[in-house]
This record gives sequence, C-alpha cells and structure tokens, in this order.
Amino acid sequence: MNAEIGHFALILAFAVAVFQMTVPFIGAARGWTGWIESARPAALAQFGLIAISFVALTLAFVNSDFSVRLVYENSHTAKPMIYKISGVWGNHEGSMLLWVMILALFGAAAAVFDVHLPPRLRARVLSVQGAIGAAFLAFILFTSNPFLRLENAPFDGRDLNPLLQDPGLAFHPPFLYLGYVGLSMAFSFAVAALIEGRVDAAWARWVRPWTLAAWIFLTIGIALGSWWAYYELGWGGFWFWDPVENASFMPWLLAGALLHSAIVVEKREVLKSWTILLAIMAFGFSLIGTFIVRSGVITSVHSFANDPKRGVFILAILAVFVGGALVLYSFRAGAMQSKSAFSPVSREGALVLNNILLAVAAFVVFIGTIWPLVAEMLWDRKLSVGPPFFEKAFTPFMIVLALVLPLGAILPWKRGRLEKVLPSLRAPLVLALAVAGLVYALSTGNSALAVIGAALGSWLIVGAAMDLWLRTGKSGLQRLWRLPRADWGKAISHAGLGVTFIGVSLLMAWQVEDIRVAQVGETFNVGGYDITLESVEGRPGPNYDATIARMSVTRNGQSVAVLYPEKRLYPVQGMPTTEAAIQNGLFRDLYLVIGDPQKGGGWAVRSYVKPFASWIWLGAFFMALGGLVSLSDRRYRVAAGARSGLAPLAGPAE
Repeated sequence: MNAEIGHFALILAFAVAVFQMTVPFIGAARGWTGWIESARPAALAQFGLIAISFVALTLAFVNSDFSVRLVYENSHTAKPMIYKISGVWGNHEGSMLLWVMILALFGAAAAVFDVHLPPRLRARVLSVQGAIGAAFLAFILFTSNPFLRLENAPFDGRDLNPLLQDPGLAFHPPFLYLGYVGLSMAFSFAVAALIEGRVDAAWARWVRPWTLAAWIFLTIGIALGSWWAYYELGWGGFWFWDPVENASFMPWLLAGALLHSAIVVEKREVLKSWTILLAIMAFGFSLIGTFIVRSGVITSVHSFANDPKRGVFILAILAVFVGGALVLYSFRAGAMQSKSAFSPVSREGALVLNNILLAVAAFVVFIGTIWPLVAEMLWDRKLSVGPPFFEKAFTPFMIVLALVLPLGAILPWKRGRLEKVLPSLRAPLVLALAVAGLVYALSTGNSALAVIGAALGSWLIVGAAMDLWLRTGKSGLQRLWRLPRADWGKAISHAGLGVTFIGVSLLMAWQVEDIRVAQVGETFNVGGYDITLESVEGRPGPNYDATIARMSVTRNGQSVAVLYPEKRLYPVQGMPTTEAAIQNGLFRDLYLVIGDPQKGGGWAVRSYVKPFASWIWLGAFFMALGGLVSLSDRRYRVAAGARSGLAPLAGPAE
C-alpha cells in the first residue's frame, strides 16, 4: 500500500507543479493578486506531496518490500540499516525522486523565507521553479517510476552496489543534489529578472544567499566524493577527472564566478547581463551533469543509468529551459547595460578577471569531458582524455586566480592604483617566498609543483588574513571581531582554497608509492617507514566476507601504527571491494592496501606515504565554513528588503 500512496502523491505533485507553473505566472502578468499569492501555497503543497512520496519509498526499503521492483534490485535483507536507507537514492529512480524533492524544498523555502520579495517577482520565481519541477516529475512518472511492482514478490533482493555501501557515499549524493538543485534558484531569479527586464542591487542581494547555499553544498558534496574515492577505492588518489566528477566540478566553478559577479552588481550595479548569463549557465551545467550521469553517452564508473531514451528526455529538458532562457536573454540583455564605468585596476576589474578565469576553467573541463563523445560522433575515433590533459590545461588558470584573489580583495571600488595597494601585501609576499624557499630546500626531485603550490597557498592564506587586518583600520583587534560576517566568510573561504592548494601540490610532488608481493612476516621499507605484513585472515561481515591483513608500521625502531586493510567480497553480487587502512595525520597519511593472494605465495600489497593529504579536505572544510559564516550575515536576511524600495523589481513586463 505504501508504494501506491507514494505513486499517487507523485501524480498529485505533478498536477500541483503544473498549477504552480501557470497560475502565478499569469497572475503576475495580469496583476491579479489572488493568482499571484497562489504561488506560495502551491510551492508548499508540491514539497509536501513529494516528501510523502519519498517517505513511502524509504519505508519500502526499510521494510524490505521486495514486491517493489526498485527495492528488489537495490536492497537485501542482510544489508545494514544505514545502507537500506541510502539505497533509496543509490539508484537512478530513487535518486531522481530525491533530486525533485530537493527542488521542491528550495521552492518551499523561497515561499517561506523570501517575505521581502515583491509579490510579482516572487510569483515569477516560484513559477519557474514549478516549471522545472513539472518537467522532472514528468520524467520520473513516464520514464523512471520508482514504485513499479513485481507480479511475484521475490524472497530476497539483489543487494545495493557494494561500492555504495559506505558512509561517505551515503551522504555524498544528497549534498551534491542540494548543490545542483540549489542553483535552480539562481536560474529562476535570472529568468524572472529577464521577464521583468530589470536587474539591480536588490536583485543581487536576493540571489546571493541562494547561490551561496548551493555553492556550500556542492563544496561539501565534492569533498565527500573525493574523500570516498581516496579511502574506499584503494587506488590512492583523490581525483581522477572522471566525467561524473567533472559534472559536479563545472557548476561549482561557475557558481563561484556567479557569487563574485553578484557582488559587483550589488555594490556597483555593473556586470548585470554577465551575472544573469552566469546564473543561467551554472544551472545549465547542473542539468548537463544530470544528463551525463543518466544517459550513458559518456562512460563513467559513477553513472546511475545507461538508457538513451532517458538521456533524450533530459536533453529535451535542458534544451527547453536553458535554450529558452538564452533566447529570452538575447532579447533582454540590451536593457540591462550599465552606464557606470570602472578602471581595470579596481575591485570590479579584479572580479571580472576572477570571473573570466573561473568561466574559462569550467569551459576547459567541459571540452575535456565531452571531447571523447565528439570525436566518436564526428570521426568515429575512440579517444580518452585523462588527468594529464586536465592538469596541464586547467592548472594555469588556477595559478593566475590564486595570484589575483588577495590583490583584488584589497583594491578599492571603481579606480585604484597598484603602487598604493601593493605595499599592503608585502608581508604575504615575503612569507609566500619564504615558504617556497623552504619547500624547495626539502624537495628531492626536479618538479616545481611543490614550490609553486606551497607559495600560492601561503599567498592566499596570509593574503586573506591581511585583508581582514586592513579592514580594521586603526582600531586593531577591537574592530576585527566586529567586522561583518560576510568579510570573515570571504577570508576563511579564500584561506581554505590556499590550504587545498598546499595539500594537492605537496601530495602530488612528494608522495611515495610502493607496489609489491609481500610474504607473511616480511618487512619492507617505504619512505622511511618499516612495514611488516604480520598476518592475513578471513572474517565474516554482516553481508560480506572479508580478508583482513594485520600490518605493523615502525620508524627508527619506534612503533607508529598497526593497520588493518581489508578485501571484501559481497556474495549476492559477487563483487569485491577494497578497504584501505589509513593512519591520518596533519602532515602525512600512511595508506596501506591488501590485494589478492599470488600464485607463487604472498599477497599483493600497495603502500603509500602521502604528505599533507588531509590538507585537501581540511581546505574544503574551511571553504564550506567560510560560506556558512557569510550566509549567517544578518544583511542577507533583512537588508534586501530595506533596499528593495530604492529600485523595486515588481511591475509588469515591458
């Protein structure tokens, strides 16, 4: 019965989404108050109905209702409860239901919290949200129904993909979807502004919190996925430039550009048309990511589905919404030109350069991602674009971005002079050069990666601190703690990027790797650590059989750690997984992997010493934390309403 309730609620949600798409839109165009106000209850009703549907599907998984085909294909009675719940979104149909529920959640949040929005603008924003919801609800109902029944209920299920039975992967997709779908709010605000033909500082103040929230969720989701790949897959890496990894990274880059561009609109009311375009493209790349994951046109280990018919449906949604928005943009862009001017040497100029770097970097990632598909379609050639291309093509833009961020943060608005601001950055420059010298002295190879990355990371960290200090004027520490939270958030996020720069560069430059066949009782040296394979034994798990090795690590005769890497076999799917054993440290990780037994005796063993690996995710944590601190700034909640009277967006479309 739960499945039927969930299916019926989904059908009702589709009907409400169609209502939300049309009635408030017509009301805003005609000035009919009752129709305008209908947007808020419609948004709340749509979320409530989809939430009922999602709860019904979750109960089917929790109760192991194998008469529901989706539960049969993605669950098992022996599976731990956390993975029964995460199995709800560990598949195509369930993940799409989560996707559309989050979309409705953002619409409901806008209906509840954006009380200062002019009614017509709010109606148009929620109408666009309703249109997106209607499109994806139709996609679910007609191509990906999660509530289909089996005629004869099996005794047990096929189990969830073993790679997804991990805490990191239990939380990684929801955070990614919160980021992907959160960008729909920026898109809806952009389309609503295009319909009204007007963008001003108040609009930028309204759109920034939604974009910032989406960027925060994307940051957390990408970091969780990277951390999962690091400790679960056993290959020792944290990023492989896989198409699905890139699908989340491109919107993150464009959302970062949108955040910085919206600041310029808010402060100076310039870059209006560019900001609107970024809002459209950021959500557009989120839809492209959905297409990549679910169409099967690009091969990836992360793909949910391989159904071209579903891919065509998503492609049609992408064409209608992004194509329609771009057509509307082409008609309205001329009306959003600003008459204000600024010098290239100014904060506006630095933010423009920031935008160009992030946008071009996203475009480079996009080209590298789709090039194999283009080559196959046009020339019938099988090509593979891997990490070497992305590292060489993408890295230069990040280097320039790191150089610009501290300088742009302290430049004045409208017009500045380098000779006046550069002395303020003398301390960050000196420290960055000192760190570069230290890293160079410690380096044993010829790679410049460690030196450049450490210098740029230090430059970002100390530059962010200097930006805060300069904002205190002569008041010193007394003024420092009273700075707006948005200023603190910006500094923390920029410093977090610097921490990640240091972690990535030092890990890639200084990592020590050893792959060998080791006998039980054998001791070998890796990077100055003596590692002994003491024993290997089998143990049963809840729904898998594990081979666990005991490996002791010493250095200079002193015990460092005893680690237990595992090799697991999930009998239901007959699939093995690798569970790396990692001793995490602030300045280095010890990373051990046990492989298969060898014919001549012994076991395949991979060992790594990974300097500064934890700094990669520590930096991501600080970036997300900085976003949260900025989001808590009171000005985001009340000032937009106060300023809206200066330049109201409400009014009939021209």
